[in-house]
Amino acid sequence: MKTLIIYLMIVNIVAFAAMGTDKYRAQRNKWRISETSIFVLGLIGGGTGILFGMRFFHHKTKHLKFTLGIPAVVMINAVMLGYILQKLK
Repeated sequence: MKTLIIYLMIVNIVAFAAMGTDKYRAQRNKWRISETSIFVLGLIGGGTGILFGMRFFHHKTKHLKFTLGIPAVVMINAVMLGYILQKLK
């Protein structure tokens, strides 16, 4: 259980930082983090970090793929977490 919490904290911090990094790079016309990589980060548990990153950095908030997709990823994360917690009992 403790390992799961630590994992989720780390993956969400990384996801949040990825959104900030991608925003920074976008403003400077530099190499970007792919949308696929961002969604993969979300699907492996970092959906909340991405969602907070979108809001905090005002990044990808006009892209329908993200405004609908990331909340869906967060819901998938919640279902997965509920399933895992149920199996751990």
